Order: sequence, then C-alpha cells, then structure tokens
Amino acid sequence: MLRWLNKGADGLISLSALVGTLGLLAEVVVILTDVVGRYFGVPLTGAQDLSQMAMVIVVFGGMALCDKVGGHISVDLFESSMPTWANRLGDILSTLLGALIFLGIAWTTYASIAQMRGYGIILKTNIIALPFDWFKGAIIVMSLITALGMILRAIGLVFTPRPRREAA
Repeated sequence: MLRWLNKGADGLISLSALVGTLGLLAEVVVILTDVVGRYFGVPLTGAQDLSQMAMVIVVFGGMALCDKVGGHISVDLFESSMPTWANRLGDILSTLLGALIFLGIAWTTYASIAQMRGYGIILKTNIIALPFDWFKGAIIVMSLITALGMILRAIGLVFTPRPRREAA
C-alpha cells in the first residue's frame, strides 16, 4: 500500500516539477523578449505581471521536488550528539510540520479566493489585468502535492529504519 502511495506521489511530484519547469521557461521567454524589445524601443507590455505570475509557478512547482530530494535547508549541529531516536523523532516532526505549513498555505489561499468571490471581486494584475485566481489555484494544487509528499515521507520515516552514519 505504501509503495503504491509513494508511486502516485512521485507521479504528482514529477507533474508539479514539470509545471514549474514550464513556468521557468515562460519566465525566460518573457524576460528575453522584454530585454530585446527594450533594445529596439518596444518593451513587452505586461512583462512585470507575467514575470511575477511565472515566479509563482516556478517556486510552488518545484517545492515538492525540493522536499523529495532533501533540498530544504537543514541544520544538523546537534545530530551527532543526540540519540538516534531523538534524531528520528526530529526528522518525523519536522516533516509533519512542513506538511502542516503547506496545508495552511493551501487553505489560506483557498479562503482568499472564496472571500473575494463572495464580495464579487476578481483580483487582477496591474498592467495586463491577468486574473490571480488561476495562479492561486496553482498554489493550492502544488501546495497540496507538496504536503502529500511530506506526509508520505513522514510515514516512510516511521516505518523504515534510519541508516546509521559512519564516524568521520
């Protein structure tokens, strides 16, 4: 069962990373077009809006993959002086805390969309009036994927033995 869940989560994480990659490519194209356009006196209208929204996709698209490969910042100053069970508990709790944070991001973003729709307001970017809702939806989906990946990693930490570190 855990293997099946991990395989499904890996597929979602790969999809999220692909979306982030496409956001990065869009960012590069927008900036390149704007810079070349400025050289010829015709900058890309809305380049700032497009860049900001592409950055949302890049950051949240890559977050699940970053967690999967252990790319988040971690400090292990006391790891060698603590017992194995305490290190393991710290790993599990920090992973669950990360999942809780991403669930919170998803929930507050959803609440923001619901509140604005309740008021009949559709927020848009300043220059080209690009609606925020699509990008907020992407934040919700990719935050949920990241949280799912973290929860599955915590479950994996509970049920698999921690490898022993060799003394340096």
